[in-house]
Amino acid sequence: MQGNRYAPIMIADMRFPSWHRLGHLAADAAVAAAAWWLAFQLRFDVVPIWANTLFWATLPWVVVLTVAVFVLNGLYTRWWRYVSLRDVRLLLRASLIAVVVVALYANLFPPVAATPPRGVLVIYFLLLLLGTVGVRAIARTILEGRGTLFPRGREVLVVGAGDAGSVIVREMLANRSLRMTPIRLCDDDPRKQGMRLHGVKVDGTTHDLAAILKASPPDEVVIAMPGADGTARQRVVDACRRAGVPVKTLPGLYDLLDGDPNLLRRLREVRVEDILGRQPVNLDLASMGGYLAGQSVVVTGAGGSIGSELVRQISRLSPARLTLIDHAEDNLFEIDQWLREHEIANVVSCVADVKDSDRMRKILAEAKPSVIFHAAAYKHVPLMEANPFSALRNNVIATRALAEIAAHAGVERFVLVSTDKAVISETAMGASKALCEYVVEAEAQQHPDTRFMAVRFGNVLGSSGSVIPTFRRQIDEGGPVTVTDPEMTRFFMTIPEAVQLIVQAGGVGQSGDVFVLDMGDPVKIWDLAHDMIRLMGREPGKDIEVVVIGRRPGEQLHERLFSDDESVERTHHDKLMRARRGRIEAAWLSKRLDAIELALDRGADEEALQLYFDAAQSPLRESIAGPRVER
Repeated sequence: MQGNRYAPIMIADMRFPSWHRLGHLAADAAVAAAAWWLAFQLRFDVVPIWANTLFWATLPWVVVLTVAVFVLNGLYTRWWRYVSLRDVRLLLRASLIAVVVVALYANLFPPVAATPPRGVLVIYFLLLLLGTVGVRAIARTILEGRGTLFPRGREVLVVGAGDAGSVIVREMLANRSLRMTPIRLCDDDPRKQGMRLHGVKVDGTTHDLAAILKASPPDEVVIAMPGADGTARQRVVDACRRAGVPVKTLPGLYDLLDGDPNLLRRLREVRVEDILGRQPVNLDLASMGGYLAGQSVVVTGAGGSIGSELVRQISRLSPARLTLIDHAEDNLFEIDQWLREHEIANVVSCVADVKDSDRMRKILAEAKPSVIFHAAAYKHVPLMEANPFSALRNNVIATRALAEIAAHAGVERFVLVSTDKAVISETAMGASKALCEYVVEAEAQQHPDTRFMAVRFGNVLGSSGSVIPTFRRQIDEGGPVTVTDPEMTRFFMTIPEAVQLIVQAGGVGQSGDVFVLDMGDPVKIWDLAHDMIRLMGREPGKDIEVVVIGRRPGEQLHERLFSDDESVERTHHDKLMRARRGRIEAAWLSKRLDAIELALDRGADEEALQLYFDAAQSPLRESIAGPRVER
């Protein structure tokens, strides 16, 4: 394990100095002896015989008592290399206690007839404080070569000595109004150990952090590792939580794409999405999304969690026109305002419902889009179980109509945002998204001039109605945090990460492709709830209760990204996979959807629902080998 050089510090837990700190103890003993001697010299012009006798009789136990008080106050659990104003305050307290202990001992157990005069005790206190502070300041000056014993404002330990860490340190040193002083850097790259960034030394790794924080705790820790995975961040957060040191972080790479050079303004509290143990997907957005430059792009559901992030990222790729469609006025207003604040030109926001085919036809006729990202959908499983006709109309029928309008309008690419719920089509939500994927496959056969494709992924962290905002609200309200089943797992991905892969799939996909994003390992919701409680400064079971309430209608214990009849095909990007299965029979699907719409028009709701679930669960497909099969 890394960090063994800090292991001796742990002896300080027993309030006894570790072996490699005996030099510090000896230095303080020498300072105490010198201060006691000088106190007598300054108190008396000529030291009388009785005072000289008193000095020699008291010197050994004055030194022993002073050092013992220093040990008990934890002065030898801290590194002199990083001594700071915090240590000065500790020395002030320890010196005052030491003088009081010396005075009490001298009066209770006087070694000679006389006791130390009060003037000697006062002078001893001042000299002891001055001497111990001076020794530490000299040691730091020699070891570090930097005069930061009295830093400006908060002392900060920066984790990460890369480009982001360098910018953070430089800004702290240059901007006095921030009242932040970087005192140390940690980095896991062994090549960086011992180097300096703007005069601040890299000394230690994240594996050493627990011992470092115990030896010399700063006022704050800043994680400056935008590209780090959740495991490394979790290690830092755990160490800071145990040491009681506040921690902040820079957001991930995706959130830094706007190029704001002032990274300190982007510091925020650590969120659960920062510590999930995923290796971030690294994509070159400009090259992957280059097909959108100079094009007219339409995003439906543009005010939603996925849709709004699609809009943000597409806006960075210089589209000729960006048309936003959403029926939720407030959501659309928020993303429209963001675009205006960032001075994005050629944006048209349309308050419209994708179920309104006439309105969609007029919008596309005016926008003349080359690419459509269709993110508009109802997505909440329990709500759709209670309202299956809403899922049918908004997700399935609207997608079919929009896809046909897009094909007739000459759209080059139509990208459906799908979900892992489509794999399990027994629920209303799952059935609707499964049929949406079938629609995309069928339209690809019927309209070869337009590339139709779907991108399927699991839960995205922080999306509206997802478990993260729900847990956060429950914790803010004092609990309890509700988990439907202690064994339940879900796949998770950050919204920016998912959107970048959607954009990439739109560029590389062939017509009829169904892409699946590699979501990593599933996360246990029970563990997620406990992690969030701790991140928000509470203790599970003590401050916030976690209770099991049972699964909701349509909710699965575990979710899958692929169905049994699908094979997995890797693409050029290891996080982007292609689902291979027999081709849908387009004529069969068209007849089934026509029958569903006719049943709805006649008010035959039960018949429509039966046809709906039958079509989703038993599609007529060609086998991959050739013959058609109906499951």
